[in-house]
Amino acid sequence: MSSTFHWPSGLVLVRHGQSTGNLADARARSTHAEVVDVAERDADVPLSPTGRAQAQAVARWLADDPQAPATPEVLVVSPYARARDTALAIREELRRKGVDAPMRTDERLRERDLGWWDGLTGLGVRARFPDEAARRQRIGKFYYRPPGGESWCDVALRVRSVLSTLREDHPGQRVLVVSHQAVIMNFRLVLEDLDEESLLRLDAEEPLANCSVTHYLGDGRERPVLERAGDVTAAGGVRVTDDPVDDEPDGAVAR
Repeated sequence: MSSTFHWPSGLVLVRHGQSTGNLADARARSTHAEVVDVAERDADVPLSPTGRAQAQAVARWLADDPQAPATPEVLVVSPYARARDTALAIREELRRKGVDAPMRTDERLRERDLGWWDGLTGLGVRARFPDEAARRQRIGKFYYRPPGGESWCDVALRVRSVLSTLREDHPGQRVLVVSHQAVIMNFRLVLEDLDEESLLRLDAEEPLANCSVTHYLGDGRERPVLERAGDVTAAGGVRVTDDPVDDEPDGAVAR
């Protein structure tokens, strides 16, 4: 690839389809439970039947719809099962179209680690860790790090590292990333030079639906520019889910 290219020419960010963890989280909130009933570790939580349908819908849209972003040349994916299976559905549709885009996983695209709070609802956090819940309220969602977990700033550092790798490995190429809510929101932080207030406002007002598409487009020489954010066109007739994402004392854990 020519040294005149410094960025991917296109960057498509897809949130994974609805997971069984999303469903368990909704049940826990509706019953005012303290714990989300999920048997698997977070990395192994699978797609729900609706999530699989969402993944197939977004895959067909990317492969066939002329209004979709240009066909990706490479897929870079969170290793978590719900993201990987969403990406595999997309890759299969691209192959049907005759495009054999390579796919690799990157652990830096994994879901945010909630540490001690993993598997708890907001109610559970407040009941079991009241001092930490109060500390989080004081520090704020962006900077607070749960014990043993990550802050949003930690995720932003991962995203900056991923973007450096994409610039090195895929300059001028069209890259599709399949990842998670907090990770994709932090792509927006970095690529759009957002501050804490702007990012949290977007997170509250424009939460990412499962299998929503965020697209950046450029010429490969300059930083790509936002074309669409959280677009659910790809879902077609498949139900779109957009669970609450305030994942700590103010709301339930998001998966």
